[in-house]
Amino acid sequence: MSQTESLDQAPVFQLKGSMLAITVLELAKNDLEALDRQLAAKVAQAPNFFSNTPLVLALDKLPAGIGPIDLPGLMRICRQHGLRTLAIRASRIEDIAAAIAIDLPVLPPSGARERLIEPVEAPAPAKKPEKPPEPTIKPTKIITTPIRGGQTVYAENCDLVVIASVSPGAELMADGNIHVYGPMRGRALAGHKGNTKARIFCQQLSAELVSIAGKYKVSEDLRRDPLWGTAVQISLSSDMLNITRL
Repeated sequence: MSQTESLDQAPVFQLKGSMLAITVLELAKNDLEALDRQLAAKVAQAPNFFSNTPLVLALDKLPAGIGPIDLPGLMRICRQHGLRTLAIRASRIEDIAAAIAIDLPVLPPSGARERLIEPVEAPAPAKKPEKPPEPTIKPTKIITTPIRGGQTVYAENCDLVVIASVSPGAELMADGNIHVYGPMRGRALAGHKGNTKARIFCQQLSAELVSIAGKYKVSEDLRRDPLWGTAVQISLSSDMLNITRL
C-alpha cells in the first residue's frame, strides 16, 4: 500500500454528541419593528450578554393564523443586536420552507421547560450620594456546596470561588475572576461586565462553555485542546481565549 493510500484511509473527522447551552429567542408576535426596539433596550441594559451570542429562533409558539414571518429580516435584526442565529425551531410549513430556502437548519418544536434568562441591568446613574459610595470591588463570593444543573450563581463586582463541583447545565457568572476547586462541567462566564483582565481557574476543565468579557469557547472547541480535563487557567489576550496549565 502506498503512503498516499494509507493517508486516505486514516480518519480525518469524528462525530460527537454535546450538550451546549444555547440561548432561545421565543417570538410571541409577528412584529419586527417592536422586536427591534425591545432588543435595543435589552442591549442597553447588558451589552456584553449580546456579544456574538449563539441563538435558536423559536417560532413554534406564535399564535395561530398570523401571516408569514420575514425570516431574513428577523435574522438581520437579531444580527444587528449581536445575536447569531444557528437554527430555527418551527412547526408551520411556511416557516420551515423559508428556512430551507436560505439553508438554515430547522429543529422540531420543543416540549422541554426552558429557563427564562433576564440580562443583568446596567446600574442607574448615581445621584449625589449622601454617604460615601461602596467600593467597586466587593469581598469574594465563596460557594462551598456543589452547583447543580439549572442553577445560576452570579458574583456582582467581585470574584467567585466555588469549592465544589459544577454540574452540566449549571452557570457561573462573575464580574471578576472565577475559581473552581473541583470538576467544572457547566458554563463559566468571567468579566461579565467587560473586564478583559478577568481569568478563569479550574482544577478540571470539562466545561460546556467558558467566556471572558463576552469572548467564548464551547465544549467542541475545548475538547480539542490538549489541556482538556486538567487544571488550567484561562485568560483573554487580543480577543482570543488562552488556556494554559496551572
